[in-house]
Amino acid sequence: MTLHRFAVRCVLIIALSLAALAQPFNEAQFKGMKWRDVGPFRGGRVLAVTGVVGSPFTYYFGGVAGGVWRTTDGGVSWQPISDKSVISSIGAIAVSESNPNVIYVGTGESCIRGNISYGDGVYKTTDGGKTWSHVGLTATQHIARVWIDPRNPDRVFVAALGHAYGPNADRGVFRTSDGGKTWEKVLYKDDKTGAIDFAADPHNPNVMFSALYQVQRTPWGMDSGGPGSGLYRSTDGGTSWKRLEGKGLPEGIMGRIGVSVSGADSNRVYALIEAKESGLYRSEDGGESWSRINDDQRLTQRAWYFTHVFADPRSADTVYMLNTGVFRSTDGGKTLSLLPAPHGDHHGFWIDPQNPSRMINGNEGGATI
Repeated sequence: MTLHRFAVRCVLIIALSLAALAQPFNEAQFKGMKWRDVGPFRGGRVLAVTGVVGSPFTYYFGGVAGGVWRTTDGGVSWQPISDKSVISSIGAIAVSESNPNVIYVGTGESCIRGNISYGDGVYKTTDGGKTWSHVGLTATQHIARVWIDPRNPDRVFVAALGHAYGPNADRGVFRTSDGGKTWEKVLYKDDKTGAIDFAADPHNPNVMFSALYQVQRTPWGMDSGGPGSGLYRSTDGGTSWKRLEGKGLPEGIMGRIGVSVSGADSNRVYALIEAKESGLYRSEDGGESWSRINDDQRLTQRAWYFTHVFADPRSADTVYMLNTGVFRSTDGGKTLSLLPAPHGDHHGFWIDPQNPSRMINGNEGGATI
């Protein structure tokens, strides 16, 4: 097309547009029309997800800047249930197995990318989300995990990462035995190291594991890992903790760690570890000794942002790992299959302990069931 013809066409388009704008607005032709949402449908970044044992169509997710949402029809429709409170950034969520009306959420996202939202502690509902109350740990800012004792909804553990951009003492593992009225810090390293994961033995809740993570974000960079990072175990319900070292675990500085205990075999523990020898580690004796089962770098790429592992509740050899994709192994971690999740960058996962075929996944497009 010559420049002259292009100029003529532009003039004609402008003239026709001006002529259309000059026409009087005909309100009658729009009468009765209604707006409807045609998409795109996207829930935003989600780290916190959970289902409800015994209620196969009920799930919850917490957005990193969108509060708590619930579905009671298996994901066909979702309703916000925290809009009347001040809850916004959700880092962790848990529903009590003994009383599903009791829900705890930890605020502030713990996958600390460049743009993050912080929170102000823990919130609780005892009426299924109708009302919420703040129950402490205000200065933790970023909470990675909330665990409720399946036998007692008042006994709760919180893994708090703490301030992302500087040191503070309100970080580590906290425990309450009175539903959040009081908290005690049961695992703490220093003011630069927080708790990034927590897991308990489904058959013996007094046996639990936690991962501490020395990390600090700056506006221009990220320091992931340090001497404060490590894997810890408690056998007395969180009162005392032992750092697990050597015996197959990677030597030297470690970074972010994910940990999970198999519901099929309490001796089978999985740990996904950022280190010089990164990879999936497995223990056959409850954490006493370890071996690296898989060093596939797809599991530990951008480790500070991902590093999530979840053991299947019924099959000791089945384990799920989250990164840019959702990976599953059915041979104890040796080989991987990539699952066809409808979005990328995965952070949250919950498997029904009574029906492992039922699960919910949180990713950067929302929640998928």
